[in-house]
Amino acid sequence: MRELPLINREQQVLDRIERARRRRPTVREERITLAHGAGGKATHTLIDAVFLEEFRNPLLEPLEDGARFAVDGARLAFTTDSYVVSPLFFPGGDIGDLAVNGTVNDLAVCGARPLYLSAGFILEEGFPVADLRRIAASMARAAAAAGVAIVTGDTKVVGRGKGDGCYITTAGVGVVEREGAFSAAAARPDDVVLVSGPVGEHGVTVMLARGELDISSDVTSDTAALHGLVAALLDATDGVRCLRDATRGGVATVLNEIAAASGTAVIVREEAIPVRRDVRGACELLGIDPLYVACEGRLVAVVDGAEADVALAAMRAHPLGAGAAVIGRVAEDPPGLVLLKTAFGGTRIVDMLVGDPLPRIC
Repeated sequence: MRELPLINREQQVLDRIERARRRRPTVREERITLAHGAGGKATHTLIDAVFLEEFRNPLLEPLEDGARFAVDGARLAFTTDSYVVSPLFFPGGDIGDLAVNGTVNDLAVCGARPLYLSAGFILEEGFPVADLRRIAASMARAAAAAGVAIVTGDTKVVGRGKGDGCYITTAGVGVVEREGAFSAAAARPDDVVLVSGPVGEHGVTVMLARGELDISSDVTSDTAALHGLVAALLDATDGVRCLRDATRGGVATVLNEIAAASGTAVIVREEAIPVRRDVRGACELLGIDPLYVACEGRLVAVVDGAEADVALAAMRAHPLGAGAAVIGRVAEDPPGLVLLKTAFGGTRIVDMLVGDPLPRIC
């Protein structure tokens, strides 16, 4: 009897994802809440139930940080993002360099070399022109440092009290010069999970800069453009399966996205996760897990286990990856879950972010 060809694991994973999405997730809330913008469960449900449902197409369905496509033989990546951080200026950065670096990073984790950005501004009546100049200058410096150009944009003004000062929307396009398609669905058992440096610095910085807490700290935002680090990693090994920048929802949300998309388990060692002492201290005082706190200059990489040492060395050789660490591995079971091996020898589930513990951090 002729045997049927085996369906490869990646196709099985994609089929499971498609079946899960056909279950039509629903938004139970009648009105939008802050949690819908926090990057966790509520955000993912909103995206699946509203935007993916209406806009569904093959480029959107992977729900990566950007779309990859070809035009007349040229392979391109395209992404967009919006920035509503409060306060606008914080230690280590501001909304301007955040907008540039965040969009550059979304292109970088698609495996693209960033080229051009757009910038749209929504300004509130009464916003100081001096602050707008400061933001624009910061964006210009960040773009120059990243080697990209801001080539088009738009400006709108809303009435006083309607816009909280300044919001920025950026879009970016880059060229994909390397083979391979990096995807959360590509993770496989025996892969390793790396993070490029200490986590949680941006979220804690913004939280403290809001001035609502009587906590003093020298922590500063980690905002940075990561395309150089990504290039160094990809130059060193072809074993990279997936790249994600850990912004809203933090590293925990990224790991959950990887586990869900690939149908694997991600097992993380608590003692291996790099966290600065002052960040950990602030999180402990507030009852917040650093794994859920946003970064703006850190990436998570899933790499073939055989290439772990090479990948780690390549990241540590780059200034933005000096604090890189292997924090866990990919396993077959239990599929779709992230497990944390605690310092006390126990194991707990790390679920996707629920609620909105740190509003307006990006």
